[in-house]
Amino acid sequence: MNGRLLGSLSECSTLVDLLRYRAGHQPLAQAAAFMDDEGGRVTRWSYADLDRRARAIGVLLQAHRAGGQRVLLVYPPGLDFIAAFFGCLYAGAVAVPAYPPRPRFLARFQTTVEDAAPVVALTTDDLREMITAGLRETPGFPPVPWVSTDGLSLDLAEGWQEPSLTSNHLAFLQYTSGSTSAPRGVMVTHGNLLHNSQVIQRCFGSTPEDVGMIWLPMYHDMGLIGGMLQPMFAGMPVTFMSPVAFLQRPVRWLDAISRIGATISGGPNFAYDLCVRKITPEQRATLDLSKWAVAFNGAEPVRADTLARFAAMFAPQGFRPQAWYPCYGLAEATLMVTGGQRSQLPVVMAFSVAALEAGAAVPAVSEPDARVLVGCGRACCDQEIGIIEPETLVGVPDGHVGEIWVRGASVTAGYWQRPEANAVTFGAHRVDTGDGPWLRTGDLGFIASGPEDAAGELFITGRLKELIIIDGRNHYPQDIELTVEVCHPALVTHGVAAFSVDVKGEERLVIVAELEREYLPGRPNAADPQAVTRAVRKAVSEQHAISLYDLVLVKTGSVPVTTSGKIQRRACRASYLAGSLNAIGR
Repeated sequence: MNGRLLGSLSECSTLVDLLRYRAGHQPLAQAAAFMDDEGGRVTRWSYADLDRRARAIGVLLQAHRAGGQRVLLVYPPGLDFIAAFFGCLYAGAVAVPAYPPRPRFLARFQTTVEDAAPVVALTTDDLREMITAGLRETPGFPPVPWVSTDGLSLDLAEGWQEPSLTSNHLAFLQYTSGSTSAPRGVMVTHGNLLHNSQVIQRCFGSTPEDVGMIWLPMYHDMGLIGGMLQPMFAGMPVTFMSPVAFLQRPVRWLDAISRIGATISGGPNFAYDLCVRKITPEQRATLDLSKWAVAFNGAEPVRADTLARFAAMFAPQGFRPQAWYPCYGLAEATLMVTGGQRSQLPVVMAFSVAALEAGAAVPAVSEPDARVLVGCGRACCDQEIGIIEPETLVGVPDGHVGEIWVRGASVTAGYWQRPEANAVTFGAHRVDTGDGPWLRTGDLGFIASGPEDAAGELFITGRLKELIIIDGRNHYPQDIELTVEVCHPALVTHGVAAFSVDVKGEERLVIVAELEREYLPGRPNAADPQAVTRAVRKAVSEQHAISLYDLVLVKTGSVPVTTSGKIQRRACRASYLAGSLNAIGR
């Protein structure tokens, strides 16, 4: 092997060290595998395979003088991305993962490229031809040399020179989803990634005997860190599949778990909801989910009803409620902040809606006043959580709602070229104690004060910037959206956006909701817009005591979302105010 070989995992201070350690001590063990859409063909790479490919790409990038510079990675689902990511690190470069540009996300892609200013972009032959042809017609797109790596000679690996790196060097820029603001490049160091991998390993209890199954995209932090880097840290094999394969036929995900005997897998809440809605009894009958030990659920609000329905539906296939693993994290803290204990039931509690709106977490005494929340565990390792009043910057006691602040070795180095935002977001200090700096997450939540089995549990209630304040009361948009989704069968699950607008000096509620395709105008089952409107108004009035100012019905897929599936309420609000929504009724 070229370069040094470390004797133990504890000596690793960079991801280059980590892969070199695995390739040196267990070269033939599976590093990663990729399953085709139907699961009929699986491509497997050992640690030695991945190391050699990374060294070859590292030599290529060193020839482009990419050391210390940003390198854009644009790949279809597959193992080529993993080789390119480590190739960047092997060259001492900073990886910038990005989604292959499509018309819907082209503006975001261009913003990312302009912000990161990469010296080179890596991709495959097929994508390079398609992308360069499309970008020639995009005015103002930054000039970037595009290089394909799938035909690269692996003999280049012999010329690799190990870069001089420390744990404080940047490994990659993780561009945020843009659900509440323009995408920003989070600066993630090698040390951040190794620390957060340790956090996840301790929380999940993952070992080399575990088996991972991931459909999440690798340009997203949950797919990249939780799906690729953490399994390497734990020494466990992992198999990937295409996100599109899952979205087109959700049973493919559970079938893959069943076939390879996966013990750790997961995704955002909508993924489980999609399985409940789309997988047929005949498809369920072929599954064996009995080995699934950690079904992680994060990146968006975890819904108690989704957990209950999924567990009930797949119980005959061996799925156990103890497998549920709700967790909380964000890109600014690398990935994971809190989680529970493996094989323990999640903490699910009902709280008074009126009390939450007033900033207190009080157990509900009546069903109409109840909001059911799922706990997201506790901080692990040396990470700390504070609940802070966002206006006064004073800490609040357990059982009270405030902004979630985080500090620890997983908190990243800040946003790329955003010194003013970094001072506010990453440099916060408490007014009451003066201690800091803390990371302000922008998320609202509380730490439970009781009962005993829930004490210390973190509960998420919403986003600070998306609160809807009407008549002096706080309303969380996701609560209203859930109410709307289930009030009429014509409405799309996870296709509703709730926000407020100013009308003559008063905040008023607006809802934009997608119609399912079979209910669109002109279809045999076309929905009556008036009937849908009556159902929405009635549900919102009864459950939230709010008068609806406007309801806009739009075509399926019209509500803007991030590349990870989060509703972009701000973008939707901007389109509403500009009159540019794809409205089919209101």
